[in-house]
Amino acid sequence: MNTMTMWNPMRDLEEMQDRVLRSFSRGLGRRVPEGQQPLTMSEWAPSVDIVEDDHEYLIKAELPEVNKEDVKVTIENDVVTIKGERKFEKEEKDKKYHRIERSYGSFERSFSIPDDAAPDKVTADFKEGLLEVHLGKCEEKRSPHIEVAVT
Repeated sequence: MNTMTMWNPMRDLEEMQDRVLRSFSRGLGRRVPEGQQPLTMSEWAPSVDIVEDDHEYLIKAELPEVNKEDVKVTIENDVVTIKGERKFEKEEKDKKYHRIERSYGSFERSFSIPDDAAPDKVTADFKEGLLEVHLGKCEEKRSPHIEVAVT
């Protein structure tokens, strides 16, 4: 017996858009010559919320099925960078995948630190797939611009 499925043109358009965007994120599908490294581009980007209160900035990143050991948070040149990898489950021979829509691979997100954030007052917590990066605030704002006298 045949089943009828209602056609949804918007779903087709969304799928096509996803395929096009994925091809751009993979370097336009160009083959990398043997012995050379491909351009470093993230396969996916986790969703992030950035919240501010009187005492700190809080970056919350959703990282489902990512191990704590596969996440790295760094601060360099007033930029917070979150890097990591979500590994694809090993395909089992007795399972047949019909559709894979979740993204896997490496990711990287970077955010500029506001002038009143203290780079030395940073902590990070990772629990149940949620990374929270706490950026404490300075008593005084750091100067974003320093004028240097030319002699």
